[in-house]
Amino acid sequence: MNQALRAALADAGETVESLAEQVGVDPKTVARWVNPGRIPHPRHRAAAAAALGREVEDIWPDVLKRREPAWLRPWVEVELQASALRAFQVAVVPGLLQTPDYASAVLASGVLDPDEVADYVATRLRRQTAVLDRRKPPLFVALIDEFALRRGDPEIMNPQLDHLVKMAQRPHVLLHVLPLDAGLHAGQAGPFVIATTQDGDVAYLDDQAAGRLTNDTAALWATWDTLRSMALSRRQTIDFLEARSWLT
Repeated sequence: MNQALRAALADAGETVESLAEQVGVDPKTVARWVNPGRIPHPRHRAAAAAALGREVEDIWPDVLKRREPAWLRPWVEVELQASALRAFQVAVVPGLLQTPDYASAVLASGVLDPDEVADYVATRLRRQTAVLDRRKPPLFVALIDEFALRRGDPEIMNPQLDHLVKMAQRPHVLLHVLPLDAGLHAGQAGPFVIATTQDGDVAYLDDQAAGRLTNDTAALWATWDTLRSMALSRRQTIDFLEARSWLT
């Protein structure tokens, strides 16, 4: 039995029926969530946690366990503690902003087998919910090279671009496109994320083999500031994503 959910219901003075009404699901669905191992859809988890005044991971502590590679786990913990995340991507949409179909296509393009792809996609979606849908989400600033938006099947990319527009409307999500006419730039050396935490800045760097964390972020901050100065504004980015002239 999910004792954390039962305790949260009692503390908030809610019942299965009242929570179901707030989340917009059938009471029988909420009743099933009380059973061990029953984890709701990410959207329903976020809504239920908000209604109960709790964090998602407080009620469903297994939500992030634990299919990501071992080398990624320290970064997952940093994400959950960060008050701000600044991500630059040159080849793909940042993982926290990916749709399931896009994430599947990206992961399937490598060496993973279909079962591993499905597990990794599920983990990525759980991370999105845990980071961006928590009660006090971090400021998330994403710089995306236009190149990344042009690569992919239009049937996958159109919904992905719709999702980016939707996410860019959130007050804590700032999205900026680095246009192709910016020319060559320092970010071509590779993607990175800088996390701001109460213990200082931590950066995540990705490569072909694995990812690594570093506290030596001075050079990355200089690169970030340069790239940000070359990028479209928030409003220009939304207009650019909505127009998507290269897909029409």
